[in-house]
Amino acid sequence: MSFFISDAVAAAGAPSQGSPYSPVIMLVVFGLIFYFMILRPQQKRAKEHKELMDSISKGDEVLTSGGLVGRVTKVSDTGYVSIALNETNEVVIKRDFVAAVLPKGTMKGL
Repeated sequence: MSFFISDAVAAAGAPSQGSPYSPVIMLVVFGLIFYFMILRPQQKRAKEHKELMDSISKGDEVLTSGGLVGRVTKVSDTGYVSIALNETNEVVIKRDFVAAVLPKGTMKGL
């Protein structure tokens, strides 16, 4: 007579007992998925960026995270890089803000 509750739900008997280890197994599976989908790629990108920061040298053409394109004129040991944007303008930025090292001759093509 009830239109809103299906007969299968209304006539349910005793609930079935699951394995006591199933929640633990699910947590482990979700942990592995989280590690391989999120943490590992992020660690790989951070390692590549650190290698990029260590490889910056005088004369490299770089792109900053702020969108500036310039040639490295001086690299300091304190973590700062001096970049010449053109013949008259030179800026000093932290080495961490270099987004990419560009191929030689990129500035001439702009």
